Formats: sequence, C-alpha cells, structure tokens
Amino acid sequence: DDDLTLRLSRSLTGPPAESYLRDLRARVGSRLLMVPSVAVVAHDARGRLLMVRDRATGDWGLPAGAIELGESPIEAARRELREETGFDGSGWRLLGAVGGTDFRHAYPNGDRVEYQITVFSAAPRSVPGDEVRTGIPPSTVDAVPAFDADEIDRVRFFHRRDAPPLRLPYPEGMIWSARG
Repeated sequence: DDDLTLRLSRSLTGPPAESYLRDLRARVGSRLLMVPSVAVVAHDARGRLLMVRDRATGDWGLPAGAIELGESPIEAARRELREETGFDGSGWRLLGAVGGTDFRHAYPNGDRVEYQITVFSAAPRSVPGDEVRTGIPPSTVDAVPAFDADEIDRVRFFHRRDAPPLRLPYPEGMIWSARG
C-alpha cells in the first residue's frame, strides 16, 4: 500500500537496512525472511581468524550483516568489517556464496531469517588515526580497535585449534584456506 511504499522510499535516504527490515517485520511479524547478507573471512599475518561475539546471544561468528538498499555486496562487506571490528580490509576477494536451510537463524526476539550470504576475504588492517584513540599502532593487528558495542561484545583473533564454533555452518575450507 502507499504507506509501505512511502516508508520504503524514505528508507533509501535514511539507515536503509534497518528501516527496510523494520518495515518488513511490521508487516510479517516474526515469520521467516530471506535476507541478502555478506560475511568477511579475515586472517591476520599469523593465520588467525578474526571473529566477533554477538552481544545478545553470546554466539561467535564472522563479521557479517545484511546488505542495505542501494549497497553492493562488497560495499556491505567493507562496512560490516569496519562497524563490527573497527578494522579496514585490504586484498579483498570474493570467496563464494552460501545459503539455504542450514543458514536459518532465530533471534532471541523470535524473528527468523534465512541468510543468503556472499562471502569475501580480506586482510584486516588498523584504520589510520586509530592509534591515537586506542594506542594501537596501525601495523599491529594483535590488538583490536574500537567496534560497534551495541551488537558485538568481543572481537578476537583465533588460531584454528582455539576457535569457538561459528554460529552458522560455513564450509571449513572456505574459512580456513582463505588468506586475505
């Protein structure tokens, strides 16, 4: 209807994904939604995987999120890596796409999604100027710069042997053979 069209068109000028998904949720409730998304496989120079822990669930995962209206998958991947970890990336590569019933998730509020995820790899690098705010030299990726603490409560690099299970079942070969 016109109200939904107006709200969706306004979402193109505001925070698109949040407004768009919020409008959809207002219409469909907690029903299962297919959500185009991205994830970033980021390994440091020592081969450790960069992972984030979800504040609401305590689950560990890759830096990831929904693609916003008007945003390309690579733009979304760059944004999500920066928002969720505080890192920029270099050497970006497309690794592949995953999805289907194995990539369904139920949030604590009851909302259900099925992700269709475009997966990229990148080498994490500190953002110039972060050393002033965090005391971290740009060449150091052991420490983690500032990140979005609303969604994420921990950001950490893991060696394969020490990594907690990922919330979603990404193929092991995609995660551990990718080097940014």
